[in-house]
Amino acid sequence: MEPLIHILHLEDDAADAKLVQAILEEAGLACRITLVQTGDEFGEALRQGGYDVILADFRLPNYDGMAALRLVQEMGVDIPLIFVSGTMGEDAAIEGLTKGATDYVLKQKLARLVPAVKRALSEAENRRQRQRAEEARANLEDQFRQAQKMESIGLLAGRLAQDFNNLITVIQGYCDLLERKLPSGSPLLGELEQIRLVSKQAATLTRQLQAFSRKQIMRPRPINLNEVVTDMKNLLPRILGDDIELFTLLDPALDVVKADPGLVKQVIMNLAQNSRDAMPRGGRLAIETENVTLDAAYASEHLEVIPGPYVMLTVSDTGIGMDTATQARIFEPFFTTKEPDKGTGLGLSTVYGIIKQSGGNIRVYSEPGQGATFKIYLPQVEEAAIPIQNAVAPAEFLQGQETILVVEDEDSLREMICQTLRSYGYTVLEAHHGSEAILLCARYKGPIHLVLADVVLPGMNGAELRERLATLGRKMEVLFMSGYTEDTTALEGLSTAGAPFIEKPFKPNVLVSKIREVLDTSGQQR
Repeated sequence: MEPLIHILHLEDDAADAKLVQAILEEAGLACRITLVQTGDEFGEALRQGGYDVILADFRLPNYDGMAALRLVQEMGVDIPLIFVSGTMGEDAAIEGLTKGATDYVLKQKLARLVPAVKRALSEAENRRQRQRAEEARANLEDQFRQAQKMESIGLLAGRLAQDFNNLITVIQGYCDLLERKLPSGSPLLGELEQIRLVSKQAATLTRQLQAFSRKQIMRPRPINLNEVVTDMKNLLPRILGDDIELFTLLDPALDVVKADPGLVKQVIMNLAQNSRDAMPRGGRLAIETENVTLDAAYASEHLEVIPGPYVMLTVSDTGIGMDTATQARIFEPFFTTKEPDKGTGLGLSTVYGIIKQSGGNIRVYSEPGQGATFKIYLPQVEEAAIPIQNAVAPAEFLQGQETILVVEDEDSLREMICQTLRSYGYTVLEAHHGSEAILLCARYKGPIHLVLADVVLPGMNGAELRERLATLGRKMEVLFMSGYTEDTTALEGLSTAGAPFIEKPFKPNVLVSKIREVLDTSGQQR
C-alpha cells in the first residue's frame, strides 16, 4: 500500500485544482490535498505543518508563487515546492529554480506532474536521510570527544588518588601508633582524634576519585538489583526526608547482573542525594528495574554501547531539572551547581565511574523544571544470583610472631607499615621493589610467612612478583596492597586467581586483621 502523501496546493482555479487531483489519483498516488487560494491561507497552512510537497500556481490575483517560495524559505520549512502554472515563462521558471523551487510543470503539459512529484518526494527523502546521517555522525563525534575528555580527567584523578592514598595511609597509621603510646586520659588524644577524622574525610574523597577514574578495587558477583533496592528501602527515606515520597517499581522477573553490591548501593545513594538536593520543596523519587534489550540501532547512536540484553535501573525525580549545558558536565569531578560548601561535585562522577567500571552505561534525560531521569544499563549474565549478606567482622586477636616481608617503594608508607607490624610482635623485613624482595627471600635463612606487597612496584607488578616468588620453593603467603593502579589487568588477574588484597587507604588495625586472617586461613602458625 502506497504511503499517504500530504499535499498543500496553492491554486485559485477550482477546475484546475480538481484536474491536478484527478491526475495524481489516476497515477495511483494516495493523496490528501489541502487547497488554499490566498497568501494568508497559505501561510496559516504552512504554520500548521505536516506536508510532504507543495504545488503552487505562479500567478494569483493577489499573490504569486515567488512570494510563496520566499515564505517557505523564511519559515525554514524543508518541503519541496513545484510550480504548476499556465502562464509561467522560461525566464520566470529559471528564476524560480535558481531561488530554490524543486521543479515547474506547465498546465498544458500535466503529464509531467506525476514524475515531478515522485522525484521531488524522493529527493526530499534523500535529503532527510543525509541530514539524519550527518546529525548521527556529529552526535557520535560529540560523544567521542566527551569520552576522551572524561578519560583524560579520569587519568589525572586516578594518579592524584594514588598519591593521596599513600599519604593518608601514613597519617592514619601514625595516628594509631601514637594513640597506643599515649597514656589513657592524655589531652593529646582529642587532638589525635581530630587528625584521624580529617584523614577519614580525605580518604572518602580519594575513594570518589578512584571510582571516577575506574581504578578502584571491585568485588563483583552475580546479584539481583531488586535485592539491592529492597535492602535500601529503610535507609533511603532517612536520606530523602519527610517531604519526598519514595516509589519503587521492580520487575519480578528481573535477570542477573555481575556487579559489586556495595558499589551499586553507593550509586543509588548518590543519585538519591542528588535528587533530594534538586527537590528543596519536596517531590517524588522513583526507582525502577526492568529487563531491556539494546539493539544495534541504539548502539549505533550511543558510543561504547554493545548490543545485547541488559538490566535497566532507573532513578527519576520531580526536581528542578537541568539544561543541556549542565547535562554535558554533570559527570565531571568537582563540577557542581550547588552553593559553595554544599557539595564536593564528586557524587555523580563517582556514579559514572562505578557504572563504567562495571561494564555498564548511564544516560540522563532532563529539562529545566521537568525533573531528571537517570537510566543505568548493566549487562545481563547467565549466572545464579548470590544473596546479599551484610557481613560483620568478628573480633580477632591481632598479635603475632611470624615473619613478614613488606615490599613498598614509597618510603614513608613502608616505614609506617613496618613500625606498625613490629608493634604487634611481628618480625619485619623490608624491600623497596620486586627485585630486592626476590633477592632477600633467596638469601634469608629463616622462614618468611607472608609477603605484603603493593600491586604497583618499580620494574615488576605484584602479579609478576608473586610468580617469581613461587619459583623459590618457599611456603609463604602473599597479600597485596592496592589503591589505584594503571595496570588494572594485573589487579583483575590477581582477584580472579583468588589472591588476597587490602585496599588503600587502610587503618593499621585493619591491615593487621587482614594479615592475621590470611595467615590463619593458610594454616601458618603463630
